[in-house]
Amino acid sequence: MAAYENHDSAACKRVDDGITRVFQLLGKRWSGPIVSVLVEQPAYFADLRRAIPGISERMLSDRLAELGAAGLVLREVDEGPPLRVSYRLTEAGAALEPALRELAGWAKVHLPDAAACPATSLERPAGPPA
Repeated sequence: MAAYENHDSAACKRVDDGITRVFQLLGKRWSGPIVSVLVEQPAYFADLRRAIPGISERMLSDRLAELGAAGLVLREVDEGPPLRVSYRLTEAGAALEPALRELAGWAKVHLPDAAACPATSLERPAGPPA
């Protein structure tokens, strides 16, 4: 026990500040799925809600606002009629695609789940847009 009491906590390896910031934002429930949907194409609010089962309108709105404040998502109002709001990734948000693709591949290998949805677009090899 005495060895732990004399331990110099400053000597411990610290978590990288960048990793901390990424997971503070994208580690929140729903943030990753929202970005992964928007990687494919811009989407209206209702389309995002349908694409992410289980998310409430309030939570979707809150997460979109956070992602917007972080500079990853742009909110655009289509005047209509009817008035519709669409969302798309900024250049910074779109730059997450390779990392999301890698995470999806890692999860497929290391977090197998029999109840998972069929292959998502993030698991497809990169190629020209359809």
